[in-house]
Amino acid sequence: MPSTFGTALKVTVFGQSHSEAIGCVVEGFPSGFAVNMDDLNAFMARRAPGQGSWTTPRKETDVPHIVGGLNPLGATCGAPFAAVIQNTNRHSADYDNVLAVPRPGHADFTAWAKWHGNQDVPGGGHFSGRLTAPLCAAGGVALQMLAAKGVRVCAHLSQIGTARDQGFDALDNTPEGRSRLAAQMDAVGRDSVLATIDPAASEAMLAQIDAARRSLDSVGGAIECVATGLPAGVGSPMFDGMENTIARAAFGIPAVKAIEFGRGFQVAGLLGSQNNDPYQVRDGACTPVSNSSGGILGGITTGAPLLFRLAIKPTPSISRPQQSVDLATMTPAPLQVHGRHDPCVVTRAVPVVEAVCALCILDSWLAWPPEGQPFQL
Repeated sequence: MPSTFGTALKVTVFGQSHSEAIGCVVEGFPSGFAVNMDDLNAFMARRAPGQGSWTTPRKETDVPHIVGGLNPLGATCGAPFAAVIQNTNRHSADYDNVLAVPRPGHADFTAWAKWHGNQDVPGGGHFSGRLTAPLCAAGGVALQMLAAKGVRVCAHLSQIGTARDQGFDALDNTPEGRSRLAAQMDAVGRDSVLATIDPAASEAMLAQIDAARRSLDSVGGAIECVATGLPAGVGSPMFDGMENTIARAAFGIPAVKAIEFGRGFQVAGLLGSQNNDPYQVRDGACTPVSNSSGGILGGITTGAPLLFRLAIKPTPSISRPQQSVDLATMTPAPLQVHGRHDPCVVTRAVPVVEAVCALCILDSWLAWPPEGQPFQL
């Protein structure tokens, strides 16, 4: 089964949670870009497990080994970019009791329905959030390339359980609004343990995660992501629009269940006069004053901040007893999950969302650039 997305920039991830290694192959990176490996490793470390009591205790360094795509000077060379990450801390025996008994809320049952027992079960196999590590390796390079063009991508935890962070001030596209948004982006994670704008929100979220962990449960949440510095005109109408491209890749992140752009579901209760973004001339260019659209109209960027939010479900693997079925005998089977699992997967998904956003923006700019403005480094 393919695990590839993209048009001009094709990204493939491979491996399983407990295979010897996982990795990615990226075809289409522009050549001649010197990858900063220190920055890439720092970005990877934001997603790595074992950061505290709010994540899985599984320890993995997640340092990518680049096996192709760079020349001896460390610059992209036009060949497919390939990175491999070793799985060094596998406890496959922890999953012996779920080999034939699917975990509720997990892809165990649907994988069995498709492959009838041939699927790799330990750790969730190819359905595991472990596969987001190579996605970050690919996205980390894309982030560096976009930064060289003045594009900045930033995500934060907007919600964990009932605890909420303040939202990005991205619906106001005035110079003052842009300034407030830049300050918020600078503040994410600066004074807090988690990736929040408000440090108090981080503490409230940690309390929600700890409460779920202590009760042998898990908790979900939401992530908000913004990209600034994009020119107007990137993307394509209809089925290859910027929303389509981001949504398709975002739903490849395990546990993502919903996405909205700009004002999202709020638009259902608005009038056109409330939702429309008026235009003005600024620095000789037509610019939207507000940003209800989230920086996208007709699948094409407006030049305003690109804004979207993702809802992420609670970790399915919980230690509470649950009811399931033994697929070998088709009889009821009580289940208690063992092993090492995140009480909240949302905290480690923040850099993954940034990676996916960067890859989709770069792909769209390469495939469907504004006329006369191809992506050139």
